[in-house]
Amino acid sequence: MDIGEFKLALEQLVQDAERDFAAANTPDALEQARVAYLGARSGRLKTIQKQMGTLPPDCRKEGGLAFNQAKQRLQQLLADSQQRIKSNAADSGPQIDPTLPGYRPHLGTVHPITQTIEHLMEIMGRLGFAAVEGPEVEDTWHNFIALNIPEDHPARDPLDNFYLTVAGQAIDDADAKDARLLRSQTSTVQIRVMENASPPVRVISLGRVYRPDEADPTHFPMFHQMEGLWIDREVHMGHLKSVLRLFATAYLGSDVQIRFRPSFFPFTEPSVEVDFQWNGQWMEFGGAGMVDPNVLRAVGYDPEEVGGFAFGLGVERLCMRRHGVTDIRDLYRNDLRFLHQF
Repeated sequence: MDIGEFKLALEQLVQDAERDFAAANTPDALEQARVAYLGARSGRLKTIQKQMGTLPPDCRKEGGLAFNQAKQRLQQLLADSQQRIKSNAADSGPQIDPTLPGYRPHLGTVHPITQTIEHLMEIMGRLGFAAVEGPEVEDTWHNFIALNIPEDHPARDPLDNFYLTVAGQAIDDADAKDARLLRSQTSTVQIRVMENASPPVRVISLGRVYRPDEADPTHFPMFHQMEGLWIDREVHMGHLKSVLRLFATAYLGSDVQIRFRPSFFPFTEPSVEVDFQWNGQWMEFGGAGMVDPNVLRAVGYDPEEVGGFAFGLGVERLCMRRHGVTDIRDLYRNDLRFLHQF
């Protein structure tokens, strides 16, 4: 093939491509034209490229220049056709009628548990409590030992906790050294705070806790607690009751009725359980008490110099009481019909 025939073939190729690309009005038709002209294996441009080897050696530079010009022209035709088809599709799509009334698209909302947590933090902040956090995977020291929970206490039973591993091995012994578990209470945070801070301490911690409870209208294996701690030189039970009454009134309303019942927790002495009245019945929403001296000693505090109180409140139960939710499981079913109410 001489150089004249080669250039003529390229000119004819460009003319045919201009016609076929212009006729392509759909993405599928344009793709067929692209394969026919620019296909990597059997496209017409590829076929002509193979003929460059038959040109005389002194004409190959001129032939290569002509080939590159034709290739660029085909690529430009393809790009122009793609833009044309895209613009046509946009023009033929749904049009906005400016005479119709506007509407607000449905946006996601903050989950009711998160709303509750933010509200509780705001209330306790006004009462002088700073918010702190702690890990959800804990060791036995922070979850049990430092909280004055003895080895034979039922709270440490493997059947009542989510134990994980020790050095990569599954654990079946709740007393194993360096055992790890999903924390069963936010009281672990008060230990971590006191280990790293000197009195006075006034903090709250809100977060998830885990217990293998069977789910029912008032229990769930994963739930949230608000832990409160106040340590100073002169803190007594009257302060504890006042703080919890002020909190309950601020969150549940001035008409809420709460009561304190004597109880026992290894990490507080004396201990109480706190209930609020709902639908004519009393429902527990947390435990509290004066911090046990053994807990203070475990973190290096002198119980002869300082004391204080701690409390742990159930976030879900507070949320249920405020919003009239009667089944805790509704908070975790991810039913949009329920969640959109918040």
